[in-house]
Amino acid sequence: MTKPKVAFYWCASCGGCEEAVVDLAENILPVIAAVEIVLWPVALDFKRQDIEDLPDGAILASFINGAIRTTEQEEMVQLLRCKSQIVIAFGSCAQLGGIPGLANLSTRETLLKTAYLTAPSVVNPEQVLPAQRTIVDGKELELPELQSEVRALDQVIAVDYYVPGCAPPPDLVQQALTALLENKLPPKGTVLAPQKALCETCPRKDTKPDILKIGAIKRVAEAPIPTDKCFLAEGFICLGPATRGGCGERCIRANMPCEGCFGPIEGVTDQGAKFLGALSSLIDSTDEQEIETILKTVLDPAGKFYMFSLPRSLGVRFLDKSE
Repeated sequence: MTKPKVAFYWCASCGGCEEAVVDLAENILPVIAAVEIVLWPVALDFKRQDIEDLPDGAILASFINGAIRTTEQEEMVQLLRCKSQIVIAFGSCAQLGGIPGLANLSTRETLLKTAYLTAPSVVNPEQVLPAQRTIVDGKELELPELQSEVRALDQVIAVDYYVPGCAPPPDLVQQALTALLENKLPPKGTVLAPQKALCETCPRKDTKPDILKIGAIKRVAEAPIPTDKCFLAEGFICLGPATRGGCGERCIRANMPCEGCFGPIEGVTDQGAKFLGALSSLIDSTDEQEIETILKTVLDPAGKFYMFSLPRSLGVRFLDKSE
């Protein structure tokens, strides 16, 4: 009996999603026994040609993590889309753009100048910037082109399912693999995680006041962090009200507020705007100037409210206009 073919691919991300697969520990063994892995560059020696040689639709499912920033990444995900029956956006960066998506706050030109010319640790007296093509020993070498913006996976190809998280927790990974192998997947387009907000499962939910008001916004680096109270009630920004549950409340249990890596709850298009609207309504003041003063204490609102979802935002794009 022919085993179903499965592929894993890594685009613009930190690699934590690749580790999430390994974090299945002994539970990964029956998965490996049940499928034929045809691509997993981080773990096994496969080549692009191996995928190109497969018939269209030969791969049952491709798990693609990471956002899309380079021409090579775009080419590979388009190839995998063609060869796969099912494409799964695996992790925050593929689903939302993730932390790499914060690069959209600056232009490509500014990013390259910072990384290769002006950063304090850079020593580059010849002011060399990466070139897509260059001649070395008489031979032309080519690098993938850095595209003008970071995009979520479904902004480049059609995506069938989403497994959220930075990184996805092992239980969701196991459930997704089981549903795939047993052919028990829900309708296409589904996020394979609970359909409720994180606040509903937060271990501190009982400490949230019925009427929540914030008189000041605190930073975790500058104020004592409560170990048993609602972060928002104490003035710490926590994106739990605008974030999907299912992560196991890992940050909350480590005494840190939610940063929003599981993405928006069902029906919400712009996670950052949703939370910003909620936060504004919680400020304990009716004076517009005082409300504005309190909100200005958030030093990096784009980075805070869109830490994982900037490429998905409806209005926050390319605040740096230097290019």
